Amino acid sequence: MNRRTAVIAKSGRPVRSATSAASAALRGADLSSSVLTSGEFELFAAVGHLSDVKAGDTLFLRGDLGTSMFLIERGEIELDFGDDLQVKRLGPNEFFGELGLLIGNHARSASAVASVDCTLIELHHQEFEALVDQDPGVVSCFLRRAIMRVVLNEQALTRRLRRRNHDLQAALDSLHATTHQLNQTEELVRTDELTGLYNRRGLMLHLQECRAIGMPPTMGLVIVDCDRFKQVNDQYGHLVGDRVLQSIASILRAVVGPDDIACRLGGDEFCLVVKAETEDEVLRFAHYIVRTAQGLLELDDGHDEAPIICPISVGASLVDAHLDWNAWYALADAALYRAKRLGGDRVEWQDASEPLS
Repeated sequence: MNRRTAVIAKSGRPVRSATSAASAALRGADLSSSVLTSGEFELFAAVGHLSDVKAGDTLFLRGDLGTSMFLIERGEIELDFGDDLQVKRLGPNEFFGELGLLIGNHARSASAVASVDCTLIELHHQEFEALVDQDPGVVSCFLRRAIMRVVLNEQALTRRLRRRNHDLQAALDSLHATTHQLNQTEELVRTDELTGLYNRRGLMLHLQECRAIGMPPTMGLVIVDCDRFKQVNDQYGHLVGDRVLQSIASILRAVVGPDDIACRLGGDEFCLVVKAETEDEVLRFAHYIVRTAQGLLELDDGHDEAPIICPISVGASLVDAHLDWNAWYALADAALYRAKRLGGDRVEWQDASEPLS
């Protein structure tokens, strides 16, 4: 006989009368509550096992298999469901772990820890079965209460998960929007506003990224500069000058491949960095640019309208990928300077083995 049974036996009241009183009380009880009526608690305590638990003691862990239910006579138990779900606190006359009792070998959905010193009553399956035979009405009400709690808990969990999914989706949407804004901002930082080509900063960042992942041993550099561009601005205005620059950008954009990059270095100076292994490959780009500009000039010839293009000079060179940008630029710029000195509207080549002139 356990402590709780002894107390009831000394009172001289039969268990049957206690269960009948519990049945009457249950008819007006809140079936969703985990607080037992006094009669219901007395009924379960009559067959349960009384034990004292110290603060901080763990009754069971989430995932442990359980076969018993617990009643709290005094103290407080914390149920931790994990996964950032709110900790649930239960006090006197409340019960927990009922699925272990009803199903048997049920995996606990939460860890149970005593937050203060507690007195608990543990009820096992065989003891609960005795109550089924003793007072099926009370047990029926309790089962309805237990099922209602399971349903309400599942509904609450579903609502929490829906809110969490909604919050996660909102966070993802915000992250995507922020990422998109950052990408747009980075593109603006890298891109020349007038022509849409990379600016000098964008070119430097691109070369830095290429070096990080590995570049071919040789590259081609083509520098393009307008001839008599100041004359266009002076005679027709800056809007026409901008249109000329945009026309040159269109030519460069048309000639670059997926591994190449076109850039406006500043003012009326542009460049192409192209994947190439031979002089002929680089010169093919350079001559195409000059010939295309010459073709557009012929279309403009004899018309009094503002020009859409102007003659251009091009310097080209094959560069060592291991050298820095300044070394690259010095080679191609020497060729460009020679093209300018020879009258412009032409392509000049600078070999890395030849002295710069």
